[in-house]
Amino acid sequence: MTGGAGFIGSHLVDRLVREGANVTVLDDLSTGSRSNLNPAVAFQHASITDTQAVRDSLRSVSVVFHLAADATTRESSMGWQTPVHTLECNIMGTLNILQSIVKLGLKTRVVFASSAAVYGEPIRTPVAEDDPTNPVSPYGISKLAGEKLAFAYLKEYEVDSVVVRIFNTYGPRQARYVISELMKKLQKDNNRLQVLGSPDTIRDYCYVSDMVDALILAATNGAAGRIYNVSGESPIDMAHLVDLIIMQLGIKGNVEIQFTEHSWKGDIKKMTGDITRIKEIGFQPTISITEGLRQMLASSWWRSMLQEEPRDSVVASSTDP
Repeated sequence: MTGGAGFIGSHLVDRLVREGANVTVLDDLSTGSRSNLNPAVAFQHASITDTQAVRDSLRSVSVVFHLAADATTRESSMGWQTPVHTLECNIMGTLNILQSIVKLGLKTRVVFASSAAVYGEPIRTPVAEDDPTNPVSPYGISKLAGEKLAFAYLKEYEVDSVVVRIFNTYGPRQARYVISELMKKLQKDNNRLQVLGSPDTIRDYCYVSDMVDALILAATNGAAGRIYNVSGESPIDMAHLVDLIIMQLGIKGNVEIQFTEHSWKGDIKKMTGDITRIKEIGFQPTISITEGLRQMLASSWWRSMLQEEPRDSVVASSTDP
């Protein structure tokens, strides 16, 4: 697995280990953490652009979950601040994995973790897999290029590839992005909250354990050459999300909430996913946004975050990229 020390990847690793799989993780720890790594895995500290490291980690594997990427963060502005690095890592890294599979002669399934960012501004919501793709950021462009590479290698070299387009995901170990930022900001100052963006921005959040279910289903039941949207099927606007977090934190009294009404380049006003296709192979979201927030706040990860987080100012973004 690439990116197995990251947020979603580490939860997927834990599930696979519990189910008895032998797991090798390749991660450069640029955004992942050693503390996320399951002690039962074989770990290789390297980038997906390192050809020899990739080939060493791929030997004798039956499934490659490819989650490593220059991730979408508010700090990197959907790749706009570091477009060359984003494109090199996400496109050339994916190419490196596919070429290595061919060079090693492996009969390996590749589950490529793509993103809802490939759609850009959707022509409708919920957006379906066959709707037009028109990414408006280097990150979205790089993910769409990764999909095209995976399917080109399927056609020409029979590399068994399936694509999962990940919508907003949240849960323990997610040190950044909107939900954890909002929670940390409100925990520090329950009188005032500044939020980047608009209160009517809508996203479709999926709890991380549900996302792990979907990735495993794509590996076991997904059809080669198919694309699967994965979301929580429970859209919520930013105003209601903030209210729900305040309620889950048990904050008493009135919180002064200020929305900046502007966001970063490449942000989308409304993004929700049609997940009919992946439901046909057995997926069903089980964790509501209310229950997911409760589980986050009850986790040991959240308690450790409160202890480690410096008490500086945080401007919470209204959306995850």
